[in-house]
Amino acid sequence: MGNKTVVVIGAVNMDICGRPDKAPRMNDSNPGTVTFSPGGVGRNIAHNLCLLGLDVKFIAAIGDDVYGDSVYESCVRLGMDMHLSRRMSGGRTSSYLYVTDEKGDMLIGVSDTDISASITPEYLKAHIKEINAADAVVIDANLTRETVAWIAENVTAPLYADPVSAAKAERLRPALNKLTAFKPNEFEAKSMTNETTSLFAAEALLREGVKKVFVSLGGDGIVAAEGSEIIKLPCETTEIVNCTGCGDAATAAIIWAGVNGLGIAESASAAMKAAAMCAACSETINPELCPELIS
Repeated sequence: MGNKTVVVIGAVNMDICGRPDKAPRMNDSNPGTVTFSPGGVGRNIAHNLCLLGLDVKFIAAIGDDVYGDSVYESCVRLGMDMHLSRRMSGGRTSSYLYVTDEKGDMLIGVSDTDISASITPEYLKAHIKEINAADAVVIDANLTRETVAWIAENVTAPLYADPVSAAKAERLRPALNKLTAFKPNEFEAKSMTNETTSLFAAEALLREGVKKVFVSLGGDGIVAAEGSEIIKLPCETTEIVNCTGCGDAATAAIIWAGVNGLGIAESASAAMKAAAMCAACSETINPELCPELIS
């Protein structure tokens, strides 16, 4: 498994997390901890891919504010190639504010990712030769539907996608028939297909043209489907510390498995192992993630 190059096109933002010390009381101030850390679905996937030994080129729109300087420098320190990213003069860097309960499970989040619309077809067109030279391209649904449609028509490298949320997942519909793999969670999959079960939703996405579908089921594991093959794997046993970022780790593991030629069962297993490692860590990204622990 030699070094592979993956281009990630998506959002990077400053994550602002509030975690109360005790069970949260609504409509009141709760003593707790507020933390700041670089995040964003695209960036988190890129971070995990770096830990998995892949060469990552990250394309994101970043403001020239304090948050922007911080997230840009953090990406460079992690080893990401940032020369294709777009720094926006006067732009407001994306931010994501979320509150968890005392156990770390998210209660509500608010995302401000409008700057991602600056990754336009015109901007990507200037870099399409380099993008298509990658072993895989990854997009998230913070991109506009117009940009997603352009990527679907012009990117020839294997294409992977993460829906980000049910509210944004529809932006990916123009690319479904071009996707090598797609990893929605159960709620996102049902929302996109109007199906009542994860199994039916996976089958519906295959009919839309997705080659491999991985529907994450939270604590119930994952459903993986390709062609006529559908499997379900349970979660790995682990002590849950923080569930934030588990989906991003799973997506990265699926991409890692895909570029290294692994099958659907091995890919799903790698996703569950990566998600379990993330859940066992207090951080959004588990710095101990590596190929040896998920293969």
